[in-house]
Amino acid sequence: MSDAIYQQIVAFFPFVLITIVVSALLWLAHWLLIAKHGVIENERLFPRQLLMLGLTLVAVLTVVLNLPIIESSRNQLIGLFGLLISGVFAFSSTTAVANLFAGLVLRFNKPFGIGDFIRVGEHFGRVVERGLFDTEIQSERRNLIAIPNTYLITHPIATTQRSGAIVSASLSLGYDIHHLQVENLLVDAAKQSGLEDPFVHILELGDYSVTYQISGVLADIKGLITARSELFRFVLDMLHGHDIEIVSPTFMTQRRIPEDQRIIPSPVPRSSSDRNLNAEEIMFDKAERADLLEEEKNALHIAIKELEAQLKDSDGEVRENIQKAIEGNHSRLKALETRASKLAEDETNLPPDSAS
Repeated sequence: MSDAIYQQIVAFFPFVLITIVVSALLWLAHWLLIAKHGVIENERLFPRQLLMLGLTLVAVLTVVLNLPIIESSRNQLIGLFGLLISGVFAFSSTTAVANLFAGLVLRFNKPFGIGDFIRVGEHFGRVVERGLFDTEIQSERRNLIAIPNTYLITHPIATTQRSGAIVSASLSLGYDIHHLQVENLLVDAAKQSGLEDPFVHILELGDYSVTYQISGVLADIKGLITARSELFRFVLDMLHGHDIEIVSPTFMTQRRIPEDQRIIPSPVPRSSSDRNLNAEEIMFDKAERADLLEEEKNALHIAIKELEAQLKDSDGEVRENIQKAIEGNHSRLKALETRASKLAEDETNLPPDSAS
Protein backbone atom coordinates (compact mmCIF):
# COMPACT_ATOMS: atom_id res chain seq x y z
CA MET A 1 0.00 0.00 0.00
CA SER A 2 2.76 2.40 0.91
CA ASP A 3 4.61 1.54 -2.31
CA ALA A 4 1.55 2.47 -4.37
CA ILE A 5 1.24 5.81 -2.58
CA TYR A 6 4.94 6.44 -3.05
CA GLN A 7 4.70 5.71 -6.77
CA GLN A 8 1.75 8.09 -7.12
CA ILE A 9 3.67 10.81 -5.31
CA VAL A 10 6.67 10.25 -7.58
CA ALA A 11 4.41 10.32 -10.64
CA PHE A 12 2.75 13.58 -9.57
CA PHE A 13 5.94 15.32 -8.37
CA PRO A 14 7.07 16.60 -11.84
CA PHE A 15 3.53 17.83 -12.50
CA VAL A 16 3.39 19.71 -9.18
CA LEU A 17 6.88 21.14 -9.74
CA ILE A 18 6.01 22.34 -13.26
CA THR A 19 2.74 23.85 -11.98
CA ILE A 20 4.61 25.79 -9.28
CA VAL A 21 7.23 27.02 -11.76
CA VAL A 22 4.62 28.06 -14.34
CA SER A 23 2.57 29.87 -11.65
CA ALA A 24 5.69 31.69 -10.43
CA LEU A 25 6.57 32.74 -13.99
CA LEU A 26 3.02 34.03 -14.55
CA TRP A 27 3.18 36.03 -11.32
CA LEU A 28 6.55 37.46 -12.35
CA ALA A 29 5.21 38.41 -15.79
CA HIS A 30 2.19 40.11 -14.19
CA TRP A 31 4.46 42.06 -11.85
CA LEU A 32 6.79 43.16 -14.66
CA LEU A 33 4.00 44.12 -17.07
CA ILE A 34 1.32 45.57 -14.79
CA ALA A 35 1.83 45.58 -11.01
CA LYS A 36 5.30 47.15 -11.14
CA HIS A 37 4.07 50.25 -13.00
CA GLY A 38 1.20 51.10 -10.64
CA VAL A 39 -1.65 52.96 -12.35
CA ILE A 40 -1.38 52.60 -16.14
CA GLU A 41 -3.45 54.53 -18.66
CA ASN A 42 -5.97 52.44 -20.60
CA GLU A 43 -4.17 52.85 -23.92
CA ARG A 44 -1.05 51.13 -22.55
CA LEU A 45 -2.82 48.77 -20.15
CA PHE A 46 -4.84 46.79 -22.68
CA PRO A 47 -1.85 45.44 -24.72
CA ARG A 48 -0.26 44.26 -21.47
CA GLN A 49 -3.48 42.53 -20.44
CA LEU A 50 -3.68 40.94 -23.89
CA LEU A 51 -0.12 39.64 -23.51
CA MET A 52 -0.95 38.26 -20.05
CA LEU A 53 -3.95 36.45 -21.53
CA GLY A 54 -1.72 34.81 -24.12
CA LEU A 55 0.83 33.81 -21.48
CA THR A 56 -1.95 32.36 -19.32
CA LEU A 57 -3.22 30.22 -22.20
CA VAL A 58 0.30 28.96 -22.86
CA ALA A 59 0.74 28.19 -19.15
CA VAL A 60 -2.54 26.23 -18.98
CA LEU A 61 -1.55 24.25 -22.08
CA THR A 62 1.86 23.48 -20.54
CA VAL A 63 0.25 22.20 -17.35
CA VAL A 64 -2.18 20.03 -19.33
CA LEU A 65 0.65 18.51 -21.39
CA ASN A 66 2.44 17.47 -18.19
CA LEU A 67 -0.52 15.81 -16.48
CA PRO A 68 0.45 12.29 -15.26
CA ILE A 69 -2.30 10.54 -17.23
CA ILE A 70 -2.36 8.26 -20.24
CA GLU A 71 -1.74 9.79 -23.65
CA SER A 72 -5.28 9.24 -24.94
CA SER A 73 -6.80 11.11 -21.97
CA ARG A 74 -4.24 13.90 -22.38
CA ASN A 75 -5.13 14.27 -26.06
CA GLN A 76 -8.82 14.46 -25.14
CA LEU A 77 -8.09 17.23 -22.64
CA ILE A 78 -6.04 19.13 -25.22
CA GLY A 79 -8.89 18.75 -27.72
CA LEU A 80 -11.38 19.99 -25.13
CA PHE A 81 -9.11 22.94 -24.35
CA GLY A 82 -8.86 23.85 -28.03
CA LEU A 83 -12.61 23.47 -28.45
CA LEU A 84 -13.20 25.76 -25.49
CA ILE A 85 -10.90 28.47 -26.92
CA SER A 86 -12.52 28.14 -30.36
CA GLY A 87 -15.95 28.44 -28.76
CA VAL A 88 -14.96 31.62 -26.96
CA PHE A 89 -13.90 33.24 -30.24
CA ALA A 90 -16.91 31.85 -32.10
CA PHE A 91 -19.49 33.09 -29.60
CA SER A 92 -17.74 36.37 -28.83
CA SER A 93 -19.03 39.47 -30.58
CA THR A 94 -17.71 39.85 -34.10
CA THR A 95 -18.04 43.60 -33.61
CA ALA A 96 -15.53 43.52 -30.76
CA VAL A 97 -13.01 41.63 -32.89
CA ALA A 98 -13.58 44.04 -35.78
CA ASN A 99 -13.05 47.03 -33.48
CA LEU A 100 -9.86 45.44 -32.15
CA PHE A 101 -8.35 45.06 -35.64
CA ALA A 102 -9.62 48.52 -36.62
CA GLY A 103 -7.82 49.94 -33.56
CA LEU A 104 -4.59 48.27 -34.66
CA VAL A 105 -5.01 49.73 -38.17
CA LEU A 106 -5.52 53.23 -36.72
CA ARG A 107 -2.39 52.87 -34.59
CA PHE A 108 -0.42 51.83 -37.66
CA ASN A 109 -1.74 54.54 -40.01
CA LYS A 110 -1.92 57.30 -37.33
CA PRO A 111 -4.48 59.56 -39.08
CA PHE A 112 -4.75 61.64 -35.89
CA GLY A 113 -3.23 61.98 -32.44
CA ILE A 114 -4.35 62.93 -28.95
CA GLY A 115 -5.47 66.56 -28.85
CA ASP A 116 -6.23 66.82 -32.58
CA PHE A 117 -9.50 68.24 -33.89
CA ILE A 118 -11.24 65.65 -36.05
CA ARG A 119 -14.54 65.45 -37.89
CA VAL A 120 -15.98 62.06 -38.83
CA GLY A 121 -19.57 61.76 -39.98
CA GLU A 122 -21.71 63.97 -37.77
CA HIS A 123 -19.16 64.05 -34.94
CA PHE A 124 -16.65 66.84 -34.32
CA GLY A 125 -14.30 67.35 -31.40
CA ARG A 126 -10.82 66.88 -29.93
CA VAL A 127 -9.31 63.46 -29.41
CA VAL A 128 -8.97 62.52 -25.73
CA GLU A 129 -7.98 58.86 -25.86
CA ARG A 130 -7.19 56.26 -28.52
CA GLY A 131 -8.27 52.81 -27.38
CA LEU A 132 -8.06 49.50 -29.18
CA PHE A 133 -11.86 49.19 -29.32
CA ASP A 134 -13.00 52.82 -29.54
CA THR A 135 -11.68 56.37 -29.72
CA GLU A 136 -12.90 59.01 -27.29
CA ILE A 137 -13.40 62.62 -28.41
CA GLN A 138 -14.70 65.66 -26.55
CA SER A 139 -17.31 67.70 -28.42
CA GLU A 140 -18.03 71.43 -28.37
CA ARG A 141 -20.71 70.74 -25.75
CA ARG A 142 -18.03 69.20 -23.48
CA ASN A 143 -19.56 65.75 -23.93
CA LEU A 144 -17.29 62.71 -24.19
CA ILE A 145 -18.14 60.62 -27.26
CA ALA A 146 -16.80 57.08 -27.68
CA ILE A 147 -16.64 56.28 -31.41
CA PRO A 148 -16.10 52.61 -32.40
CA ASN A 149 -12.90 52.13 -34.35
CA THR A 150 -14.76 50.32 -37.14
CA TYR A 151 -16.72 53.53 -37.72
CA LEU A 152 -13.49 55.51 -38.00
CA ILE A 153 -11.92 53.26 -40.63
CA THR A 154 -15.12 53.07 -42.71
CA HIS A 155 -15.78 56.84 -42.80
CA PRO A 156 -13.59 59.71 -44.01
CA ILE A 157 -11.73 61.46 -41.18
CA ALA A 158 -11.01 65.18 -41.46
CA THR A 159 -8.09 66.11 -39.18
CA THR A 160 -7.24 69.75 -38.51
CA GLN A 161 -3.54 70.31 -39.08
CA ARG A 162 -1.58 71.59 -36.10
CA SER A 163 0.33 73.95 -38.39
CA GLY A 164 -2.83 75.99 -38.97
CA ALA A 165 -6.49 75.82 -39.93
CA ILE A 166 -8.76 77.71 -42.30
CA VAL A 167 -11.58 79.59 -40.56
CA SER A 168 -14.44 80.74 -42.80
CA ALA A 169 -17.72 82.63 -42.68
CA SER A 170 -20.36 82.86 -45.41
CA LEU A 171 -23.05 85.50 -45.91
CA SER A 172 -25.37 86.77 -48.65
CA LEU A 173 -25.68 90.41 -49.71
CA GLY A 174 -27.75 92.15 -52.37
CA TYR A 175 -26.66 93.02 -55.89
CA ASP A 176 -26.95 96.72 -55.06
CA ILE A 177 -23.59 96.54 -53.19
CA HIS A 178 -20.43 96.38 -55.33
CA HIS A 179 -18.46 93.21 -54.75
CA LEU A 180 -15.12 95.04 -54.44
CA GLN A 181 -16.44 97.06 -51.52
CA VAL A 182 -17.68 93.89 -49.83
CA GLU A 183 -14.42 92.02 -50.42
CA ASN A 184 -12.28 94.81 -48.96
CA LEU A 185 -14.46 95.08 -45.84
CA LEU A 186 -14.49 91.32 -45.29
CA VAL A 187 -10.70 91.14 -45.59
CA ASP A 188 -10.34 93.97 -43.04
CA ALA A 189 -12.73 92.17 -40.68
CA ALA A 190 -10.73 88.93 -40.95
CA LYS A 191 -7.48 90.75 -40.21
CA GLN A 192 -8.96 92.47 -37.16
CA SER A 193 -10.24 89.12 -35.86
CA GLY A 194 -6.66 87.80 -35.83
CA LEU A 195 -6.65 85.64 -38.96
CA GLU A 196 -3.67 85.58 -41.32
CA ASP A 197 -3.68 85.78 -45.14
CA PRO A 198 -7.44 86.41 -45.52
CA PHE A 199 -9.12 85.89 -48.90
CA VAL A 200 -12.67 86.16 -50.27
CA HIS A 201 -14.55 83.80 -52.60
CA ILE A 202 -17.82 84.49 -54.35
CA LEU A 203 -19.66 81.21 -53.91
CA GLU A 204 -22.93 81.83 -55.69
CA LEU A 205 -24.81 84.36 -57.82
CA GLY A 206 -28.34 83.72 -56.62
CA ASP A 207 -31.62 85.09 -57.91
CA TYR A 208 -31.75 87.78 -55.24
CA SER A 209 -28.32 87.92 -53.59
CA VAL A 210 -24.59 87.17 -53.89
CA THR A 211 -23.04 84.65 -51.49
CA TYR A 212 -19.57 85.58 -50.21
CA GLN A 213 -17.13 83.54 -48.14
CA ILE A 214 -14.34 85.13 -46.14
CA SER A 215 -11.53 82.81 -45.01
CA GLY A 216 -8.25 83.16 -43.18
CA VAL A 217 -5.52 81.06 -41.56
CA LEU A 218 -5.60 80.47 -37.81
CA ALA A 219 -2.10 79.63 -36.56
CA ASP A 220 -3.09 78.38 -33.10
CA ILE A 221 -5.77 75.75 -33.72
CA LYS A 222 -6.54 75.43 -30.02
CA GLY A 223 -8.68 78.56 -30.37
CA LEU A 224 -10.59 77.25 -33.39
CA ILE A 225 -14.10 77.71 -31.98
CA THR A 226 -13.42 81.17 -30.57
CA ALA A 227 -11.72 82.29 -33.80
CA ARG A 228 -14.82 81.42 -35.82
CA SER A 229 -17.03 83.37 -33.40
CA GLU A 230 -14.67 86.34 -33.48
CA LEU A 231 -14.71 86.35 -37.28
CA PHE A 232 -18.52 86.52 -37.23
CA ARG A 233 -18.37 89.40 -34.72
CA PHE A 234 -15.96 91.49 -36.76
CA VAL A 235 -17.82 90.84 -40.03
CA LEU A 236 -21.01 92.17 -38.41
CA ASP A 237 -19.25 95.19 -36.94
CA MET A 238 -17.39 95.99 -40.15
CA LEU A 239 -20.39 95.80 -42.48
CA HIS A 240 -22.78 97.57 -40.12
CA GLY A 241 -20.13 100.20 -39.47
CA HIS A 242 -20.07 100.97 -43.22
CA ASP A 243 -23.86 101.17 -43.50
CA ILE A 244 -24.25 97.80 -45.25
CA GLU A 245 -27.33 95.73 -44.40
CA ILE A 246 -26.90 92.00 -44.03
CA VAL A 247 -30.40 91.18 -45.27
CA SER A 248 -31.79 89.80 -48.50
CA PRO A 249 -33.54 92.21 -50.91
CA THR A 250 -36.68 90.11 -50.27
CA PHE A 251 -36.58 91.07 -46.57
CA MET A 252 -40.15 91.52 -45.27
CA THR A 253 -41.60 92.82 -42.02
CA GLN A 254 -45.08 93.19 -40.62
CA ARG A 255 -44.64 96.92 -39.94
CA ARG A 256 -44.22 99.62 -42.55
CA ILE A 257 -40.89 101.40 -42.51
CA PRO A 258 -39.47 104.14 -44.69
CA GLU A 259 -37.48 102.98 -47.69
CA ASP A 260 -34.44 104.96 -46.61
CA GLN A 261 -34.36 103.39 -43.12
CA ARG A 262 -31.44 100.97 -42.71
CA ILE A 263 -31.87 97.67 -40.86
CA ILE A 264 -28.69 98.07 -38.81
CA PRO A 265 -28.48 98.01 -35.00
CA SER A 266 -27.01 100.95 -33.17
CA PRO A 267 -23.29 100.56 -32.40
CA VAL A 268 -22.38 99.28 -28.94
CA PRO A 269 -18.92 99.78 -27.41
CA ARG A 270 -16.96 96.56 -27.22
CA SER A 271 -15.41 95.43 -23.96
CA SER A 272 -13.12 92.59 -23.00
CA SER A 273 -16.03 90.82 -21.28
CA ASP A 274 -17.84 90.51 -24.63
CA ARG A 275 -15.37 87.92 -25.86
CA ASN A 276 -15.22 84.24 -24.99
CA LEU A 277 -11.49 83.89 -25.46
CA ASN A 278 -11.29 80.90 -23.12
CA ALA A 279 -14.23 79.00 -24.57
CA GLU A 280 -12.02 76.12 -25.73
CA GLU A 281 -10.66 75.65 -22.22
CA ILE A 282 -14.22 74.92 -21.09
CA MET A 283 -15.36 72.92 -24.13
CA PHE A 284 -12.27 70.73 -24.54
CA ASP A 285 -10.85 70.71 -21.01
CA LYS A 286 -10.15 66.97 -20.87
CA ALA A 287 -8.80 66.90 -24.43
CA GLU A 288 -6.54 69.85 -23.62
CA ARG A 289 -5.09 68.15 -20.55
CA ALA A 290 -4.62 64.91 -22.48
CA ASP A 291 -2.85 66.82 -25.25
CA LEU A 292 -0.51 68.58 -22.82
CA LEU A 293 0.32 65.28 -21.09
CA GLU A 294 1.05 63.66 -24.46
CA GLU A 295 3.36 66.54 -25.45
CA GLU A 296 5.22 66.30 -22.14
CA LYS A 297 5.63 62.53 -22.49
CA ASN A 298 6.93 62.86 -26.06
CA ALA A 299 9.41 65.53 -24.93
CA LEU A 300 10.65 63.25 -22.12
CA HIS A 301 11.04 60.30 -24.52
CA ILE A 302 13.14 62.46 -26.84
CA ALA A 303 15.25 63.74 -23.94
CA ILE A 304 15.86 60.19 -22.67
CA LYS A 305 17.00 59.03 -26.12
CA GLU A 306 19.39 61.98 -26.42
CA LEU A 307 20.83 61.32 -22.96
CA GLU A 308 21.26 57.61 -23.70
CA ALA A 309 23.16 58.52 -26.86
CA GLN A 310 25.45 60.81 -24.82
CA LEU A 311 25.93 58.09 -22.19
CA LYS A 312 27.78 55.84 -24.64
CA ASP A 313 30.58 58.39 -25.14
CA SER A 314 30.93 59.60 -21.56
CA ASP A 315 32.68 58.38 -18.42
CA GLY A 316 33.45 59.35 -14.87
CA GLU A 317 31.42 62.09 -13.21
CA VAL A 318 29.79 63.13 -16.49
CA ARG A 319 28.46 59.60 -16.97
CA GLU A 320 27.01 59.58 -13.44
CA ASN A 321 25.27 62.92 -14.02
CA ILE A 322 23.77 61.66 -17.27
CA GLN A 323 22.53 58.49 -15.56
CA LYS A 324 20.90 60.57 -12.83
CA ALA A 325 19.24 62.74 -15.47
CA ILE A 326 17.92 59.64 -17.26
CA GLU A 327 16.53 58.23 -14.00
CA GLY A 328 14.90 61.58 -13.23
CA ASN A 329 13.25 61.69 -16.65
CA HIS A 330 11.98 58.13 -16.20
CA SER A 331 10.47 59.13 -12.84
CA ARG A 332 8.76 62.15 -14.38
CA LEU A 333 7.53 59.97 -17.25
CA LYS A 334 6.01 57.49 -14.80
CA ALA A 335 4.33 60.36 -12.93
CA LEU A 336 2.85 61.66 -16.20
CA GLU A 337 1.50 58.21 -17.05
CA THR A 338 -0.13 58.04 -13.62
CA ARG A 339 -1.73 61.46 -14.19
CA ALA A 340 -2.96 60.36 -17.62
CA SER A 341 -4.57 57.27 -16.08
CA LYS A 342 -6.28 59.27 -13.34
CA LEU A 343 -7.56 61.77 -15.92
CA ALA A 344 -10.09 59.26 -17.21
CA GLU A 345 -11.25 58.44 -13.68
CA ASP A 346 -11.62 62.09 -12.64
CA GLU A 347 -13.73 63.02 -15.68
CA THR A 348 -16.36 60.29 -15.50
CA ASN A 349 -19.05 62.59 -14.02
CA LEU A 350 -19.25 65.40 -16.54
CA PRO A 351 -22.41 67.57 -16.30
CA PRO A 352 -25.18 66.46 -18.69
CA ASP A 353 -25.95 68.39 -21.84
CA SER A 354 -28.35 71.18 -20.87
CA ALA A 355 -29.16 72.23 -24.40
CA SER A 356 -32.74 71.75 -25.49
